[in-house]
Amino acid sequence: MTQIAAGQQPASPAPLLREVYGRLLRRLRTRQGRTLAEVAARAGISVAYLSEVERGLKEPSSEVLEAVCIALGSSITGLVGAAHRDLRALAGDAAAGGRVLDLTSRVGSSVTSPAEQSAPTGTLGNRQGPALLVA
Repeated sequence: MTQIAAGQQPASPAPLLREVYGRLLRRLRTRQGRTLAEVAARAGISVAYLSEVERGLKEPSSEVLEAVCIALGSSITGLVGAAHRDLRALAGDAAAGGRVLDLTSRVGSSVTSPAEQSAPTGTLGNRQGPALLVA
């Protein structure tokens, strides 16, 4: 059993990825002033399922995430990028200059700092269009 020194707070666990995705999708939907029913119908899923996804209770497939993103006029690439930024902000990595694994290299995986990476493209990653913004 792990012991915590007097005066120290236990480290809170990182949120589950499904919770981050759900929070970001709900934020985008409500900012657009759209209802669960409207987005669920456009995505081809039930209202109850979309509600559970937004609340982080269900682990949606990549196909479901993409359908919801498209229904919201966005992209899965942007959702993943916004989730990355959200998780880094929660972990405090951005201020600490943390390093991330770059899986886009053709030569092989390399570890680069965020400053060395190019800005992501896509609707959610682009600050010009509709976006999932990290508050």
